[in-house]
Amino acid sequence: MLTTLTQKLAGVFKKVRGWGSLTEGNIKEGIREIRLALLEADVSYKVVKSFIDKVTEEAKGEKVLKSLTPSQQFTKIVHDNLVELLGGAPADLGIKSGGISVIMVVGLQGSGKTTTCTKLAQWVEQNFGKKPLVVAADPYRPAAVEQLVLLCRKSQIAVFNRENARPPEICAEALRHAKENSFGAVIIDTAGRLEIDETMMEELVEIKKRIDPHEILLVADAATGQVAVTVAQGFHERIGITGIILSRMDSDARGGAALSMSYVTGRTVSFIGTGEKVEDFERFYPDRIASRILEMGDVVTLVEKVKQEIDVEKAKKLEKKIKKATFDLNDFLDQLKQLKKMGPLENILELIPGVPKKANIQFDETQLVKTEAIINSMTPKEREHYKIINGSRRKRIALGSGTNVYDVNRLLNSFSQMKKMMKKMGKGGRGGGQRGFMPTSFMNRP
Repeated sequence: MLTTLTQKLAGVFKKVRGWGSLTEGNIKEGIREIRLALLEADVSYKVVKSFIDKVTEEAKGEKVLKSLTPSQQFTKIVHDNLVELLGGAPADLGIKSGGISVIMVVGLQGSGKTTTCTKLAQWVEQNFGKKPLVVAADPYRPAAVEQLVLLCRKSQIAVFNRENARPPEICAEALRHAKENSFGAVIIDTAGRLEIDETMMEELVEIKKRIDPHEILLVADAATGQVAVTVAQGFHERIGITGIILSRMDSDARGGAALSMSYVTGRTVSFIGTGEKVEDFERFYPDRIASRILEMGDVVTLVEKVKQEIDVEKAKKLEKKIKKATFDLNDFLDQLKQLKKMGPLENILELIPGVPKKANIQFDETQLVKTEAIINSMTPKEREHYKIINGSRRKRIALGSGTNVYDVNRLLNSFSQMKKMMKKMGKGGRGGGQRGFMPTSFMNRP
């Protein structure tokens, strides 16, 4: 996510850290490189100019020039202005504690709107305790209703659909249905087009009048850069969007859309989609994203992910096992499953302060699948006492897991090394507070 922009700015700030003092000359050089990095990341020229003007004005202030820590001051100025550019404070959703909250989701065809409606419905249910109803208001795109029903069924979310009816009538009837059946939130998946056209806009305006939504959220594909900004302007001028959801942020290496849309529309990005799964959906926090861009990490999001996915009771039991050196392959497998829940490992790494994207730390995610298969092919006794796994057992395990003996040996060697490390931690008294052990060394690409 935002890899290109992050790497470009990392190069700039590496130079900044080498400055003994701030002068108008090196400030000018640093700002020129930041300008180029933003333009290459497909950020709108108008946005870049405004951002650079503010950074230049603040960086040339007397307080900064005379600072004892010029590089830190300069970095803080860029960080604070990035936060402001991204919208400042996180957006508050207009979801009421009582009654029905109505959210109208709009966007072009192919922007990920239908998938996003499912993600948003699950998010609302988990965070507000409101029973969601997703409305299939796109009768034009082939298989649009079927796609929505399939996605929602997996998450046990109700879908409202009516055949041979116009979208405004479908939405109005869905609202009546929600009131009669105790739904707390109605999320409307409106129809899109390949491009903005008058017919689509007129239909959206009519739906807005019929249902009076609390929120109108635009779904835009982050990877389309300047196109997403133009689309946002078009929707906002006609129907007045209240927020933005950037889909496919995981494939957005440049970051132009994320840094331009709030400035251009005056509306903050509310959520970002970070993958294909329903769980790959995050609130957008401008300060956290700015910190990620500047490689400062995002500890708050990391802690939230851990709290959400790690079983506290299991972690406490695991801590005792680590201290007593009784950690076995069953525990190893359990930790892997919890690690997988947290998402792609590259995404987790970018949340950790001090881990640069250009470090090119890569993991082979297929090793997770292999490792699960190998451990699942073992007998209960083998999982508890891995040292009994001799040559013939290794062949049997490899055959049963669809892998080879090399893979089995690699796993057992990694596990043996891990056990030795845990034993040292236990003897040295450094294992206290170990809330879960996330094994990753065996996943590095050879």
